[in-house]
Amino acid sequence: MKYQNILNALPYAAPFLFVDSLSHVDDTSVKGSFTFKESLPFYQGHFKNFPITPGVILTECCAQIGLICMGLGALNKSNTLSIDSTVNIAMSSSNMEFYHPVYPNETVNVISEKIYFRFHKLKCKVQMFNSKGVLVCKGTIAGMMKNIDNG
Repeated sequence: MKYQNILNALPYAAPFLFVDSLSHVDDTSVKGSFTFKESLPFYQGHFKNFPITPGVILTECCAQIGLICMGLGALNKSNTLSIDSTVNIAMSSSNMEFYHPVYPNETVNVISEKIYFRFHKLKCKVQMFNSKGVLVCKGTIAGMMKNIDNG
């Protein structure tokens, strides 16, 4: 896979990894997808007898694809950081609007555009669409990324 090195550098594992694939990564944008399998543990209680994906999980999916994958790609390209090294990652802010539910076994596509990346802070405009092309949510997400060795 073309972007496997970025996927391998993600600091997440199942059941908290919300990136299946990346179809595009460059200096200003990223596109990726994830399928919310019905076996994910949060569906057991959100909601009883009517499972939908929690908004906080949709936000996390947008952050993992739209912020972290873009940041890892940009840091690697700029030689500021090797994605083979350990990276401290923290989401610093999010402002999301939700329009449509995501049900178990649905695949979503996240598109992200860089607003800025400076002083280890990346801010992006993100949008999530379901497999029918319906807008699920959109907003802005910002986070900090820094090599652990840099303090």
